[in-house]
Amino acid sequence: MFRRRSNDASGLLEQDEQDPGTEADSSASRPRPGFTAPKGTPTPKRSAAQANRRQPYQAPADRKAASKQSRVRNRGDRIARTEAYQRGEQWALPRKDQGPVRALARDVVDARRGIGEYYMIMIVVAFVLLVALPNTSKFIADGLVLLLFLVMLIEGWLVGRKVKGLAAERYPQQSTQGVTVYATMRGITLRRMRVPKPRVKRGDTI
Repeated sequence: MFRRRSNDASGLLEQDEQDPGTEADSSASRPRPGFTAPKGTPTPKRSAAQANRRQPYQAPADRKAASKQSRVRNRGDRIARTEAYQRGEQWALPRKDQGPVRALARDVVDARRGIGEYYMIMIVVAFVLLVALPNTSKFIADGLVLLLFLVMLIEGWLVGRKVKGLAAERYPQQSTQGVTVYATMRGITLRRMRVPKPRVKRGDTI
């Protein structure tokens, strides 16, 4: 009777000694909740998983390399903004060129062939005449410069009036303040030098 109890006690002790190892192995092999390991790959350790999640940005160790990267990036941004400005994209336009009324003014000016477009060329020619001609003939050159200036003002006023009329029909809620001067300044600029670049052809109906 006593011998049987001793055998049972020894069996229980052996079972208790084996259970901790078995539980440790099962807990170690049990995946963490919320973690999904890639198919066919072993489950990474916790330290390795945290290291993979925490990968901060590492700046170049060389100061010259970092400065060069910054210059290249800034240069690319400037080029992209300049190209967008030339195309007339709204986000790249300065404040003086923004808005539908200013875009309408550009289209009206670009669709016509005006005398003011050649104003600067005529001013250069008149200046050469002022230098080359004798004193008695300079009055003619002065009168020519004054005439060109008056033509530029009249033409700019007419174009501005047309732009305001179209803007009142299409954009009644938009302000037209300063649009006459804006159209005049674009009108005296050579077509190939206008920025934003013209998006309409000469003779197009606006």
